[in-house]
Amino acid sequence: MTKKSIGLDDRLYDYLLAHSLHDTPILRELRDITAGIPMARMQIAPEQGQFMTLLVKLIRAKRILEIGTFTGYSALCMAMALPEDGYLLTCDIDEEATKTARKYWQRAGVDEKIELRTGPAVHTLQEMLETPECGEFDLMFIDADKTRYRQYYELGLQLVRAGGLILVDNVLWNGNVADPGAADPETMAIREFNRMLYRDERVELCMLPLADGLTLAMKPGE
Repeated sequence: MTKKSIGLDDRLYDYLLAHSLHDTPILRELRDITAGIPMARMQIAPEQGQFMTLLVKLIRAKRILEIGTFTGYSALCMAMALPEDGYLLTCDIDEEATKTARKYWQRAGVDEKIELRTGPAVHTLQEMLETPECGEFDLMFIDADKTRYRQYYELGLQLVRAGGLILVDNVLWNGNVADPGAADPETMAIREFNRMLYRDERVELCMLPLADGLTLAMKPGE
């Protein structure tokens, strides 16, 4: 037995997928298409997508907010888990990548549950503060510009309901967060965000070594 999370070499990772991933043709095809485009590394891992799908079902989410759409894989995973009257608002600035997203959402039959807003996500979130939806989102997923994580998080805390979840991707940043020699802006921004979140008494926290690191922050219920 081990007292810490074990590392995954290729053989063990393949075993994990073979014995846990309940995949679908549409998800596999979208991953394959994404793998052939620039910045394909922005795609979340399939096991992470399945984990997020399960979370949506566990908390019985009906309203989801996503920052960072890319080709739409994470939104597709979560939307497929939403009930018929569920709603997912996703934000991105890349109109080309999101064309792929729209195509696969439609093919999967979930496009009517998803609203895509293109433009700076901070502006969209600030606009949402003035709507009846403020404080009504069950779940938020942050996976966009790392230097703006703090802004997205602070706005998201106001938009998510009491008892809701905020998921933050790439919090381990390929291990660079633990490398004192890594001083690029994104690494430094994630380090600072992680430190801030660790001290934030407004949420209950769990950082998981899933894919590139995924933090779950729950806004306590009233």
